[in-house]
Amino acid sequence: MEDSRNKEKALAAALSQIERQFGKGSMMRLGDSARTAIPSISTGSLGLDIALGIGGLPRGRIVEIYGPESSGKTTLTLQVI
Repeated sequence: MEDSRNKEKALAAALSQIERQFGKGSMMRLGDSARTAIPSISTGSLGLDIALGIGGLPRGRIVEIYGPESSGKTTLTLQVI
């Protein structure tokens, strides 16, 4: 019991140190529901926008699109541009 309390305190201290250094929201525990609103660019596909969770591709962020050949990577990219 004492050991788990020490682990929790150490984890809380590490998380607060990371948040001080890199900003609030840089680390989250699995299951936390706090989200920051991120402006997005629609992909032109309603289904894909919904699947991405924020309504499209995040504006001002680097996005990697990967997949097998002939899977629509270039088509998606040209649609977004």
